[in-house]
Amino acid sequence: MSLTAAAADNANNNRVTRENWKKQKELEEARKAGTAPAEVDEEGRDINPHIPKYIKDVPWYYGINRPSLKHQRVQSDQGKDVSALNDWFQRGTQKVAAKKYRKGACENCGALTHSKKECTERPRRIGAKFNEKDIKPDEFVQPDLKFDFDGKRDRWNGYNPEDYKHVIEEYAKIDMAKRQMKAEKLNKELTADGKNGQEKKVHDESDSDSDADSDKDEDKYAEQADMPGTKFDSKIRMTVRNLRLREDTAKYLRNLDPNSAFYDPKTRSMRENPYKQTGDNPEDLPYAGDNFVRHSGDTVEMAKSQLFAWEAYNKGVDVHVLAEPTKLELLRKEFNVRKDDFQDNKQKRVLEKYGGQEHLEAPSRDMLLSQTEQYVEYSRFGNVVKGQEKVTIKSKYEEDILINNHKTVWGSYWKDGRWGYACCHSFIKMSYCTGLLNQQSRLETLNEILEAPIEADQPKSLMEIHQENLKTKKPKRKANEDNDSNSILKKKEKLASAIEAEIRSQQNAEKILAMDERKRSYNPMDINVHEPTEEEMEAYRLMKTRSEDPMAKYLEKTKYKHDH
Repeated sequence: MSLTAAAADNANNNRVTRENWKKQKELEEARKAGTAPAEVDEEGRDINPHIPKYIKDVPWYYGINRPSLKHQRVQSDQGKDVSALNDWFQRGTQKVAAKKYRKGACENCGALTHSKKECTERPRRIGAKFNEKDIKPDEFVQPDLKFDFDGKRDRWNGYNPEDYKHVIEEYAKIDMAKRQMKAEKLNKELTADGKNGQEKKVHDESDSDSDADSDKDEDKYAEQADMPGTKFDSKIRMTVRNLRLREDTAKYLRNLDPNSAFYDPKTRSMRENPYKQTGDNPEDLPYAGDNFVRHSGDTVEMAKSQLFAWEAYNKGVDVHVLAEPTKLELLRKEFNVRKDDFQDNKQKRVLEKYGGQEHLEAPSRDMLLSQTEQYVEYSRFGNVVKGQEKVTIKSKYEEDILINNHKTVWGSYWKDGRWGYACCHSFIKMSYCTGLLNQQSRLETLNEILEAPIEADQPKSLMEIHQENLKTKKPKRKANEDNDSNSILKKKEKLASAIEAEIRSQQNAEKILAMDERKRSYNPMDINVHEPTEEEMEAYRLMKTRSEDPMAKYLEKTKYKHDH
């Protein structure tokens, strides 16, 4: 029975009437409420009525028609032929070599795990089968491991912890050497005599303590130190390894002039602008020094937030600049608002006590004196002629580049769905500017069009339309017999010459095709491309060979020449 037939039978069996469906729903509600007993699987265990239907329903191909959760459990047959989680290939295993040759072993080296054909040893002049000398041990055959899903993805499977023992021993030797050096230093300090020796001893003890602190902190990097904003202490020495991408240009290669910006190789920093001598804008440069990077963008705001977090922590407010950025920002905003209110209240108190509000409300100096040092010249229409420069927006594209005597750029004029130049009203790009002449000519043509009388389209009668058609019709030329005979003779002559040319071209083509390809010239056909005439088309049709014609092979190509 096929799977499709079983699925069809299962679908037919699952069809229930409306009444039975209502009864099943009521039974499910009762089981969920606890008034009806729960369903039981084939093993006698109760099925939780709150399990969703898509988990409880058994697939049609599983072959079970009763309630069950067996298809959701791990099957017993899935654990067969699977290696254990800790099984791995054995390394460095070697068997003991035999003393005598064994039957079925390799005739060359004497190992039992391969034949003479598969032996990797040097071929001997007399094999181990005959002299029984230097018999090699059998190779250890590694087991065929079959891991499950977890075993294939276990990254530590086969790891031997003893391989890391030499690293631990190396660090233990370094620590032992440090202890010995400190012990020797203390012994030298104890042997000192006198007051100077005691002062030196105290001084060296402080130095040794600082050295011990530095030893403790020498491996303490920024990743292991406390995050800034929580437990900040300026005494903690942190070493940040400033790494850079290999694709980036090194800072010391920006400017090779020795008198340019100083590069610190220890911290890999170049604080000044290496391109300062060029006079370029730092914002347009790819790199303008570390100081410019520190004081541009959101770096300043981030530094202010960091400083506020440190100050808040010192005053007892536990806030983190990275773990709690929203809380820090809200506290900072609230602090700034209160600070501004305090300043305003302070100013109000001073004004209430000493007065002087009228001096603060005075207009600006330009309004009081009616003059300013900034020179601005206006036209009679109110436009700025000179003095106040228009701020241009910078972009990566070239702007305000005037070519071909134009005063404006392309696209400054628009009319009738076309772009042009506003200085000459020309719609042709890259054209030469003629100034007002082009504008005057365009205005004259426009005026002529506007001043031209507009004739109203009056309906015409049928008689007038018929008379116009008679006038437009060309009179039929009477055929002249002499002219017709002359034209027929000329056509025949042209056709005969076209046939001769076609025959020559076909003969030339056959000659070239019969020639060796290596002896042909570069362009042997010497094709002259032109539009074929009627005579040439007729000659091609007459000279064309038709394979379906049974008499085609008896037809001579010169026949048409004699006939015409």
